[in-house]
Amino acid sequence: MAYFIHFNDPNSPEMEEFLQGIPTCPGTCFFIDINKSTDLKYTGGLSDWGRKLNNTFNFISLLNDFPDNIVKGIGDEIMLYIPDEELKEKQTIRTYYQLLEEIYSTVFNIKSFPEREMFLPCKVSIHYCTEVYNITFFKEANDYYGKDIDLTARLMTKAVDNRIVLSEKFFVKVQNDLVNLGMPPGYGCLSKVSGPFLETFRGVPESTEYRVLDVGN
Repeated sequence: MAYFIHFNDPNSPEMEEFLQGIPTCPGTCFFIDINKSTDLKYTGGLSDWGRKLNNTFNFISLLNDFPDNIVKGIGDEIMLYIPDEELKEKQTIRTYYQLLEEIYSTVFNIKSFPEREMFLPCKVSIHYCTEVYNITFFKEANDYYGKDIDLTARLMTKAVDNRIVLSEKFFVKVQNDLVNLGMPPGYGCLSKVSGPFLETFRGVPESTEYRVLDVGN
């Protein structure tokens, strides 16, 4: 459970001591955005856009595999955070490579589904995080804060329909998994990953390397 931060004294020395003792929580952060749902709300009723949102959310298998790791939803966008320690304990999806293949397959299947009106397109950003803290400012809530969470959100600015944007840090983790599994560097969906891009995102003082994975038929 998250460390709950709540001190009435704004200059409390106990608060400073408490904050300094909170450890980092390395893991993988996903932002998953269901696109075009806002447009639908102006052209159809709840029976239309509600059905499509229901179908799409249900089809995103990571949400079913990691239900306890859904941190928050803002509109039609979901933040998912999977700490390394929890990933290692899973029975089916236990590596960064498997995480990537799982979300790729989901986006691919939604895009390729014969009945186009059944689902809405998705876009995704993924980042491997080290500067993250499992903290909350609201009692009994679970949340994560840190500069790597903010960077994952910034990566979403490079996402479009049917695209996965992955940081170079996450890409390296995936490549390491392939080495450990005895697989070639371009195995599976990695054969479609772009070369590296370099971007200085708003509010992030250093440049960030990232890659894109466009999901095609």
